[in-house]
Amino acid sequence: TQIDPWFLGHLQQIAKEGDELATMDLKRAKKLGFSDRQIAKARAAAPAIHDASIHGEKDQPAGAPPRAEPEGAVVDVPTEDTIRAERKALGIIPTYRLVDTCAAEFEAYTPYFYSTYGDENEARDSDKKKIIILGGGPNRIGQGIEFDYCCVHAAFALKELGYETIMVNSNPETVSTDYDTSDKLFFEPLTLEDVLNICDQEKPHGVIVQFGGQTPLNLAADLERHGVPIIGTSPKSIEQAEDRKFFSALLDKLNLKQAEAGTATNEAEALVIANRIGYPVLVRPSFVLGGRGMMIVYGDEELTRYMREAVIASPERPVLVDRFLDNATEVDVDCISDGETSVVGAIMQHIEQAG
Repeated sequence: TQIDPWFLGHLQQIAKEGDELATMDLKRAKKLGFSDRQIAKARAAAPAIHDASIHGEKDQPAGAPPRAEPEGAVVDVPTEDTIRAERKALGIIPTYRLVDTCAAEFEAYTPYFYSTYGDENEARDSDKKKIIILGGGPNRIGQGIEFDYCCVHAAFALKELGYETIMVNSNPETVSTDYDTSDKLFFEPLTLEDVLNICDQEKPHGVIVQFGGQTPLNLAADLERHGVPIIGTSPKSIEQAEDRKFFSALLDKLNLKQAEAGTATNEAEALVIANRIGYPVLVRPSFVLGGRGMMIVYGDEELTRYMREAVIASPERPVLVDRFLDNATEVDVDCISDGETSVVGAIMQHIEQAG
């Protein structure tokens, strides 16, 4: 493979440890870097094995089938939330270490932090009100540098208002992770577990999710469910704008024109809607930005392939099927409002096909 054996050895160790995750001690699993979700998935796949290991039931012969649950018994399936609760009850929480930007040659003052399940916590508290801004993580289609610069301006504005600004982003090739953008920077993945851990550490006045693109937007509802105050656009408003079915209903309520459309939660529904509207149709999933996962479809076969391979449709994530407006002009109007005053920041005409 021409891959250095050093890397292969470590990958082999990760794979081996992963095979034992269902019965592994929780603290050891966290020290090895496994997430709460991975641990929950492993335990859910082997509930009888995990239950026997934690209750000391060692009398089962090797290779014996798992004990059957009594009829009518309720088996609790481990979830990310239950693993998090168990971990916190046992005092297994991450600590945060400073990134040594001076390679131990001088004392480092740059407040870059990363999490580890070690002993010493180098993150320091302050008396100032704190706001956490969630960045976008890795750049991808529909989520690029423009969102990162929104985060930068949010940090600058919050500093002017007297808040301590905390940026969470795992992409070092961005402006938001520059040393002078925010008061603290956490190099952490944009996952529910990692963001909640930072909230536990920093106890922020609020969290802003709306500037980093789709990745932080997807966390909004779960963060609110865990009691994290969301500043700015509420999770309810995010869902109303991003769920195609809800947004279509809102346009009808406001008596605004829209292309003939329907929402589908499966392949059969999509085919019915497309044949009612007539091809070509534009198909797009819910909860995406910047054209990701969208497609112009010209027939049943193409639509069937799209529904099977390109998206995962469900009642919670419907696909919008609407008439493709050929030779149309598309215009973007960017507007910001506090509920009373609205300011139009930009009007842009698209030069490519509408949709």
